[in-house]
Amino acid sequence: MPIDPQIEILLRQLAAEGGPAPESRTVAENRAAGRAFAALAGATEPLADVLDTTATAGDREIPIRIYRPVTEPDAGPLPVTLYFHGGGWVFGDLDTQDHIARTVADRSGTIVVSVDYRLAPEHRFPAAVDDAYAALAWVADNASGFGGDGQRIAVFGESAGGNLAATLAQEALRRGGPRITLQVLAYPALDRFDDSPSMYEYTTGPILSRSYLEWFWGAYLGSPDQGADPRVSPARSDELAGLPPAVIATAEHDPLRDQADLYADKLADAGVPVQHFPVKGAVHGFLSFTGPVQLSRTVLNQLSATVAEAFN
Repeated sequence: MPIDPQIEILLRQLAAEGGPAPESRTVAENRAAGRAFAALAGATEPLADVLDTTATAGDREIPIRIYRPVTEPDAGPLPVTLYFHGGGWVFGDLDTQDHIARTVADRSGTIVVSVDYRLAPEHRFPAAVDDAYAALAWVADNASGFGGDGQRIAVFGESAGGNLAATLAQEALRRGGPRITLQVLAYPALDRFDDSPSMYEYTTGPILSRSYLEWFWGAYLGSPDQGADPRVSPARSDELAGLPPAVIATAEHDPLRDQADLYADKLADAGVPVQHFPVKGAVHGFLSFTGPVQLSRTVLNQLSATVAEAFN
């Protein structure tokens, strides 16, 4: 179907601003553009508490932001959702997708821990994966200190963050824990070598073009052969049995659509429970548009509801 009318208006507004193609920008310019997208988030959700702190991982301190929803006084320890922002492993931070973390906390009733993992190209693969796993281990060990239940953890990521969430689910299974109850993947990048039809159908975008995707991969990976590593391309793993249930949302007008569709099928074939949300009329990154776009708000609420259901 055509692009959602509200998204179409937004795309025309963005195109009218002009400027060079994103793959021709510097890292600093793309980071500035990513921060500008935060203005499209709309009003923020009121919560009981928001705390900036760090997760300790050996000699590293990983910045995190903890969002606690409004609950009854005797609610007891709450489940925890570990959230990973998008941005192609190159940009994004605790502020750029603050609205997603707030909405998930409010709608799911879970404590959300947003992770400010290290970014490329200063910190190439596997730095982001290492930070993701370290944050998971820290939450499992320290959740009680912020009112959470370290035995009930979901992971939620969008775009590059969806890649990290999917990778983390596999890595936790390989390492024997910590246990993850649910993985929520929104328009995730899952296969470095994907050559499926959507990569050609939407080779020029919108939002994410194939050349821009190549720019991200070039910044993230230290060598081309790393693309075959399942920690880079989790869809290429054949060790999927026993993974936590998955919720996968894909955007119709997105070069990454088919690889996520195929991963949903592959998980189901391995016996993993899967809820698949193919979002008609959507483009890559649409969860950033919750201010002007009703479809974005609706889907984010739906994904948040799946987290609540997983713990109920």
